[in-house]
Amino acid sequence: MSSLSRRTLLAGAAGLAAGPALLRSAASAAPEAAPEAAATEAAAEAAAPGTAAPAQAFVDSYRTNVTANLTAETNAAVRILSGFSRVWATGAAWNTGTVLDRAFLRANVRYVAEVTRRRTDAEAAKAFIVDRQHQSYSVIAGLGPLADLYKAGALAVTGITSAPATTPATTVSDAVPAGAPAGSALGAGSPTSPLGKVATLVSTLRGSYSSGNPAKFAFQYPRPWRLAEDSSVTPTGAVDEFGFPVYDSAVVVVPALLRQRGTNPAEDGGYVSGHTNALFLAALAYAYAIPERFQELITTAYDLAHTRIVAGMHSPADVIGGRILATALAAAILRDPATATLKAEARAQARDYFQAQIKSQDLVAYAHRPAERRANAALVRHKHTYDLPAHGKRVPVTVPAGAEVLLETRQPYLDDAQRREVLRTTGLTSGHPILDGPEQWGRLNLFAAADGYGAFDATVAVTLDAARGGFHAADAWRNDIGGRGGLVKLGSGALELSGDNGFRGGVTLARGTLTAGSPTALGEGDVTVTGGTLDLAVDGVRIRGGFRQTGGVLAVTVDPKGKVPLTVGGDATIGGNATVRVAVTRPAKGVTVPVLRARHLRGRFAKVEVTTPGLRAELVTHGDTIAVRIR
Repeated sequence: MSSLSRRTLLAGAAGLAAGPALLRSAASAAPEAAPEAAATEAAAEAAAPGTAAPAQAFVDSYRTNVTANLTAETNAAVRILSGFSRVWATGAAWNTGTVLDRAFLRANVRYVAEVTRRRTDAEAAKAFIVDRQHQSYSVIAGLGPLADLYKAGALAVTGITSAPATTPATTVSDAVPAGAPAGSALGAGSPTSPLGKVATLVSTLRGSYSSGNPAKFAFQYPRPWRLAEDSSVTPTGAVDEFGFPVYDSAVVVVPALLRQRGTNPAEDGGYVSGHTNALFLAALAYAYAIPERFQELITTAYDLAHTRIVAGMHSPADVIGGRILATALAAAILRDPATATLKAEARAQARDYFQAQIKSQDLVAYAHRPAERRANAALVRHKHTYDLPAHGKRVPVTVPAGAEVLLETRQPYLDDAQRREVLRTTGLTSGHPILDGPEQWGRLNLFAAADGYGAFDATVAVTLDAARGGFHAADAWRNDIGGRGGLVKLGSGALELSGDNGFRGGVTLARGTLTAGSPTALGEGDVTVTGGTLDLAVDGVRIRGGFRQTGGVLAVTVDPKGKVPLTVGGDATIGGNATVRVAVTRPAKGVTVPVLRARHLRGRFAKVEVTTPGLRAELVTHGDTIAVRIR
């Protein structure tokens, strides 16, 4: 690969911005080059060697990410990753860099040392498999109950399914196993398979301009096993049994991976993690084509990237950098007009294939699994920043240009401006030097963005269309939504709110179904129902403001021993053809059960519908409470 036939060491931290480069010959190829990029990176470099990156957004200049361009001025990827230059200054050689933020980099290496000393045998085995397995195959696990269906349809296989008990005698690479079905392929699968468009989309995102090698060469930050805990490079002069120099480091590399390490430190930098970049690129490609598993695929990328730390191969900073690079690259390539036809075909192919396999069950059912979501949230939370030291003033999130494309299939009922608001209101807090880099790609929290808005800072009007199916027909926003704005629900589809919401602008339901999945789902403002169905999926829903219903349906489940389904802090006005629909748990005839209680009540429902078989009910009013008497 011609891009790896030379390496550049930058003279000092200023070199990342504009400084001169020193060209030297390479002793070995970087071990973490993306497989899909390897065959085409040379051609990409030849097309644009040394080209200065224009003063434009990353999504418009991502093709400058080739190893001929190793400064922030010439390489858009180096530029967006250059928040790292606040903590580390690149030296004239791989082991002469300067620590600029000792607390940050000490914590960075100590974290690896602690994790590698505590890891279990099972964790070590998993780290080996992820290290050696094709990354595009590893990520398929994020499809959960759809994973085996995907592998069969894509003819995706791997030859790495277990870890050796000791250090292998040679290097280990993934290969198509003997006996695999004809046409099988590593990674995402065969481009000629029934899921070939999806496999091609994954390869495209991991293509010519998607390597992490230029960043490795530019920043020259050593891997953790070459670093002491104070983040200074301290060779001892000794050599281990595998021929590697021994470093003064408390990091313990997984024994099975000792012979898999890169032999040339200058070509084997830590920042950024190439595996992490590849894992997130694959995850985002799958997530675009199969958005029903969007959040789970993002979680899987976080989980698998963490094994780079468990293995002792990378530090948290390396992993964070790899995630940032992949997020920006995925957006750039998905937004590129050259990818427009492919991404649409991949989405349609995946939807049709899986829908045919699962028959009558709606594919969206694979998206809303509360127990899975809670476990995933816990897994991801710490890994956004690994709790590395953060400092500095609070800065609002600025959504990078083009980032909204990452949610294009996950929230297809929103427009681009609305998707940008979702990304902005769910972004990570500032203060972390790497996340706060140029364009703030690191502050995007795609796990949270999959759960909708984090705040309504203005009125949000959303239209879902039941006739279009998928997320157009039904979705759930599970974040805790704040802000001064409110929500207007339009269209025939269904939307569920289930966070601990504090938005103050109120709710208007005109059509379709709006489900309150938590007691505070409807926020702190007024609620108006003119049509559609307001479905109270939990007991004890509270409205802090007023409630007005002039049409549509209020759907409640009443329990003679439970809470009042709806409590209104202000006035409740019921009129027109408003209907209340009641399901009864533990029914007992002759019992009167409250449905709605308000500070002041005016009017009444036009009718009551009972959905529990064998029961009838009549509406009764007691002061400011509306109840149903079971008959």
